[in-house]
Amino acid sequence: MPILETPVKYAPREVTKLAAKDLQSPGATLERADGFRGWLHSVLTGVANRRVSVEEAAESLRDLSFSDIGFAKVDHHRELRQGVCEFVYADGKTTTQLVEIVKRLLRRNRGSVLVTRASSDQLAGLRRVSAGMDLPRRETRSGAFAIMRQLSKPHGRVLIVTGGTADLPVAEEAALAAAVVGADVQLEADVGVAGLHRLGAIQQDLNKADVVVVAAGMEGALASVVGGLVACPVIACPTSVGYGATFGGLAALLSMLSSCAPGVVCVNIDDGVGAGYAAGLIARRSST
Repeated sequence: MPILETPVKYAPREVTKLAAKDLQSPGATLERADGFRGWLHSVLTGVANRRVSVEEAAESLRDLSFSDIGFAKVDHHRELRQGVCEFVYADGKTTTQLVEIVKRLLRRNRGSVLVTRASSDQLAGLRRVSAGMDLPRRETRSGAFAIMRQLSKPHGRVLIVTGGTADLPVAEEAALAAAVVGADVQLEADVGVAGLHRLGAIQQDLNKADVVVVAAGMEGALASVVGGLVACPVIACPTSVGYGATFGGLAALLSMLSSCAPGVVCVNIDDGVGAGYAAGLIARRSST
């Protein structure tokens, strides 16, 4: 179930939008993303009103901070301290380990779970988990997998642009991360420096954005160009697209780090999740 089944249509140009509301299961009630805080409040209120015993409350709060399952210490506190869901890096974990971590998060937490860089076997296991719990999911071609619960109404606008079509897997990962954090997300593909007139076609979208993510490989010049056009932060995300002297994204990374445009910051190569997460936080704050 890809996050964007038809990422971009080119003639006529259509805007691809991805918002938290689009990730909610059909017919489900959209709830605030502070479900964990609400649950904690209900436990403490129950104790205060003597509807919940101290022993019951203590058992409920036993794994409030984290739970130790031997091979992992699963963080249950992020929803409370940061107001966002937990992210799980799948690479290097067995399918059994990953599934157990995700199940523990779903049992003890109240919000979404986003898994990154999952293999085909791991994705199959995660699909069984979401199906078994009747929870909606979204996937990207980069191996990002989100199980969605209690998504907030979108706040702020994130615009994600790519240098070329080949950068879309990283850009879609960023879009999913930003949407799960709670931002309204728009993705525009293939507006790179080889044809800057294409960037001019989305100038109004650039002007409306609270933050722009630029995913580009090759020489990575697009981030500097966008940084010189907008009045908001630009998060440059170098991709490993290219060959020869691009050195697997190193050329784009160095170019973006060396940008002369103020307001451009840079994440690691192919780090769509990092770019999307940061963009979502910025957009969310910008709208308050």
